[in-house]
Amino acid sequence: MNWTETLHTSWAAVRSHSLRSLLTVLGILIGIAAVILTVGLGLGTQKDVSSQISSLGSNLLIVSPGSSTDSSGLRGGFGTGATLTTADAEALGSSVNAPDIAGVAAEKSTSLSLEAGDANWTTTVTGTTPSWLDVRSRELLAGEFIDDDDQVSAASVVVLGSETATELFGTTNVVGRSVTVDGRSFEVIGVLASAGSDSSSNLDDVAIVPLSTAASQLVGGAGGDTVSTIYLKAASDDQLSAAYQEAQSVLLNLHGISNSDSADFTISSQDALVDTATSIYRTLTVLLTGIAALSLLVGGIGVMNIMLVSVTERTREIGLRKALGAPPWAIRRQFLVEAAILGLSGGLLGAVLGIGAAFALPGVIGSSIVVSPAAVGLSIAVAIGIGLVFGVYPATRAARLAPIDALRSE
Repeated sequence: MNWTETLHTSWAAVRSHSLRSLLTVLGILIGIAAVILTVGLGLGTQKDVSSQISSLGSNLLIVSPGSSTDSSGLRGGFGTGATLTTADAEALGSSVNAPDIAGVAAEKSTSLSLEAGDANWTTTVTGTTPSWLDVRSRELLAGEFIDDDDQVSAASVVVLGSETATELFGTTNVVGRSVTVDGRSFEVIGVLASAGSDSSSNLDDVAIVPLSTAASQLVGGAGGDTVSTIYLKAASDDQLSAAYQEAQSVLLNLHGISNSDSADFTISSQDALVDTATSIYRTLTVLLTGIAALSLLVGGIGVMNIMLVSVTERTREIGLRKALGAPPWAIRRQFLVEAAILGLSGGLLGAVLGIGAAFALPGVIGSSIVVSPAAVGLSIAVAIGIGLVFGVYPATRAARLAPIDALRSE
């Protein structure tokens, strides 16, 4: 019996028990679709997280202060100290000190209540410099951003996030109107375009004022020169590492620290955030894929059960073929091909279902699903492999039947 005859005979045997074959294929189909969706969801989540981190600003480095210690000796966590100042930001902005840093924006933030007429809203009020818009890669929806004159004169002006403006006024068309910030009147000069959320905050719920205004009117006091964060924009992707080294060197020198392990500040980059997030989601993807693969194991057991039943039902057919001279390898090959057909059918149908669901589900679950061609191809190959592996025992059992015993069976 040649391969053409084997394929024809095997396909006829699968079709002759269509319902049983369909139920067998169903187990593999669900497993393949689950694997494709799980891998796709993991890749899609990584893509979404990378996109959200990128929204912080391109080629961005984030300098945060170290920890604080109160009078009783209780130490706070990283970022609670007052170790960064406007002088640090000015030094980092020098092209002599840090030639690979293209932009610097210091921030001084606090949570305050804003009022507009009868409406009030508590949000993050951030004092910063005119370079913030470029460093953070943000855009304006309306109006203008704070400028050097506003910074020098400590002007009472504010730029609102789109969500903040909507909460206070019910619209983003608010340029020229006034809001009260901590009891002081501020003129709205601009509204930021929507940027969504990052890993820790809503980027559209913010109020931006000049850094000098924040220090003198809102969050001044003894630490008027301190800042909560310094954002650094590297000149390019290739210069991000160099900018990191320059920033670290400048700050260590300014703070009189000789050992970087004792630094009273931390510098994080987008790459570090992306790598951390990717590592977490990769682990989750592997875990979920392993769980989905269990359904493939169940599907494989189904294939073996069906093939064993088929061997039992076709004992006389096997005996007759062997009596007519069919060698054991021909019998074995036929049953293996039948098992492979079931595996291939389940793999193809599962791939179609998985790909279709990958295009339909993002709008429902609100998360991207990326179809991986490698995952699809590997899943189909695994489905065929499952059919062959779990078909070996039934095929071997059929090939070992003695012709005389097979012909005697009822």
